[in-house]
Amino acid sequence: MTDRHHLLVHGGTFAAVGDRGDISGYRGGSAPDGMFVQDARHLSRWQLTVDGAVPDTLTPVADGDTARCVLVPRGGRNEPPAYTLFREQAVGDASFVESLRVTSNRPVPTTVRLAVTADADFTDQFELRSDHRTYTKAGAVRSRRVLGHGVEFTYRRGEWRSVTTVTADPQPDAVEETGTGARRLVWTLDLEPHGTAELVLRVMARPHGDKRALRVPRSPAALQERLLAREGRFMEGVAFPAGWPELSAACARGLADLAALQVPATGPDGEELRVPAAGAPWFLTLLGRDALLTSLFALPYRPRLAAATLPALAATQATDTGVSEVAQPGKIVHEVRHGELAHFGQVPYARYYGSVDATPLFLVLLGAYTEQTGDTGLARRLERHARAAVGWMLDHGGLTSRGYLVYRADQGGLANQNWKDSPGAICSAEGTRPNGPVTAAGAQGYAYDALRRTAWLARTVWQDGTYADLLEQAAGDLRDRFQRDFWMPERSFPALALDGRGRQVDALASDAGHLLWSGLLDKEYGEQVGRRLLEPDFFSGWGVRTLAAGQPAYHPLSYHRGSVWPHDNALIALGLSRYGLHDEARAIARGLVDAASATGHRLPEVLAGYGRDTHPEPVPYPHACVRESRSASAPLALLTAVGGV
Repeated sequence: MTDRHHLLVHGGTFAAVGDRGDISGYRGGSAPDGMFVQDARHLSRWQLTVDGAVPDTLTPVADGDTARCVLVPRGGRNEPPAYTLFREQAVGDASFVESLRVTSNRPVPTTVRLAVTADADFTDQFELRSDHRTYTKAGAVRSRRVLGHGVEFTYRRGEWRSVTTVTADPQPDAVEETGTGARRLVWTLDLEPHGTAELVLRVMARPHGDKRALRVPRSPAALQERLLAREGRFMEGVAFPAGWPELSAACARGLADLAALQVPATGPDGEELRVPAAGAPWFLTLLGRDALLTSLFALPYRPRLAAATLPALAATQATDTGVSEVAQPGKIVHEVRHGELAHFGQVPYARYYGSVDATPLFLVLLGAYTEQTGDTGLARRLERHARAAVGWMLDHGGLTSRGYLVYRADQGGLANQNWKDSPGAICSAEGTRPNGPVTAAGAQGYAYDALRRTAWLARTVWQDGTYADLLEQAAGDLRDRFQRDFWMPERSFPALALDGRGRQVDALASDAGHLLWSGLLDKEYGEQVGRRLLEPDFFSGWGVRTLAAGQPAYHPLSYHRGSVWPHDNALIALGLSRYGLHDEARAIARGLVDAASATGHRLPEVLAGYGRDTHPEPVPYPHACVRESRSASAPLALLTAVGGV
C-alpha cells in the first residue's frame, strides 16, 4: 500500500484511514485498515469516488484527532478542477462520522456524482495480524439490508451477532450492489455557480452483546468539540514545568492521549469504570501490566486512573486454574479481549493470564495509591484480592518452592511472560534462548516491592502485624537471594534471567534499571548499574537500549533486543533518582523529551536503537503502536523523576 495510515482513537473505538480518508479493506501488514470496535472490523471499506473516478489529493490527511483532507477531480495543468471536495472525519464511541463538502469552482451550474462504497466484513483483529494463522468460522453468515437513508450490514455466527449501520443526510439517491458484498451509496448533486453542497455520513457499530443506547454525533466538528472538552478536563490541575517547555508539551500531549485511550471496564460489584487501554491499533483493550504501569506513572497527577484500574483488575483476577488461559488462583489478568475468536475459544485471550509480573505490579500500585492519596478505602475493599495475589506469588508463582517468580513458555500464547514478551527477548549475550522455566530479573524486583508495600498495608490498614512480619521477611530473603544468584561480578551487572537449571542468562539488558526502580539492589550495586546504563553501548542519546550494543544478540530494529522503549526508560529514570543518580536521570529525561519533540511531542511505543551520534533524528520502529498508554504517561514519570529542570 502507498497510503499511510492515520489513526483516529476514541475510547474502545479506532479507525485507520488513508491519505484521502479512504478505507481499502487491506488485510495484513503492520497496521490494520478499517474501523474497529471491541476487536472487530465494523467498517472494512469506505471509498469515495467522484464522477466515477478516485479524486486526486490536494492536501492529505494530517495526524490529529480529526482527519481532514482536500480533494479535487483528476485533470491536467490546463484543466483547472471544476470543484473541490473538503472531507472531515472523526470517531466516537462505536461510531464514525464524516462531513463531505463539495464546492463548485465554476461560474455556471455544475452537476457532480458522488459515491461512497461501504462494507463491513466483521473480521476479528487476530485474523489481520501477520502471523500466518487462519481460523475456521463454521456457519458464519453476512447479510446486507438497504434502508431508506443508508444500508445495514449484519454478521451472525451461532449466538454471535454484530451490526454496522451506515446512514446519510441527505439520504442517497440510490444504494447500488457492487458484486463484492459492498454497497455503493450514490448522490447526484446540482451545484449553483460557485455553490456548495454538504453530505453527512454516520456509521454506528453494534458489537455483539452491546446493549448501550448510543447515538452518532451530528458532525465531526461536534465530536471534536466533545473530545477537546474531555482532554481539557483530564489535564485540569496538572502543574506543568515552566522551566522546561518541551517536557511540558510532552506531558500535555501524553495526557491528551491518555484521555482518548480510556476503555470501558467493570469492577468487582458490577460498577462501570474507564481504564487505560494498552495502545492503538493492536491493543485497544485492557492489558494488566500496561494499565498498572500507566497508572503508576500518572499516580501523582491523575490518581483516578489507579482508582479505576485496581478494581477492574480485581474483578478479572483468576479464582480457578485454567490451562489454556494460564490462569491460577490469585493471578492478575494479562489481557482481556471481547472479539469473536476469543468468545468461541479460538484464541485464549478472552481472559489470558500469561504474565509473571502483572500480579506483583497490582500490589505495588495498590500500596502506592494508598500512600500517595491517603485513601485507605480502596485497600480495605480489595484486601481479599491483595491477599490472593500474594498467595499466588508465594505458591503458584514460585517464591516459596523456587525462591523466585518463575514462568514457563505457553505454546498457545506467549513464550515470554515478562514485559519483554517477544519469543527471543530473553537471551544470552550470544543470542541463545534459555531452556526450561525462566526466572526474569525485573519480575523479582516487582515481587520485592510488592511484598514490602503489602506488608505496609497489612500493618497500617489491615491491622495484621503477623502477616506484615511474614511479608517483610519474605522480601528480605528475596533480596539476599537475588544479589547472590543474579549478580555477575566479572561484569558488575545483574544477569537478565536464570534458566531452568539456575544458570545465569548473561545478556546486558535494560531490565537492570527496573531493579533500581523497585529498590532490590543495595546501594553499591545500584550505583554501579545506574552509571553503566548511561555508557554509550546502552544509551543511544534518545534513551537506554533494551540490550547493550556490541553483543551478538543486539539488533537496533529488534522489538526487545536493542530498541529503545520510553516506558522502560521512565522506570529507569525513576530508579536512578531513587539511588541519587540525578545527573543520569536527567540525561535520560533529556533524550526522551528530545525524541518526543521530534515527533509532535508524542512518544511512540518504541524507537529503533540507532545512536543519536550517527542519526540526528530518532529512527522509528516500523511496527510500533502510534498511541500507547505507557509511553503517553512516561513524560509524567520523567517529571516525577527530575522535576522541571
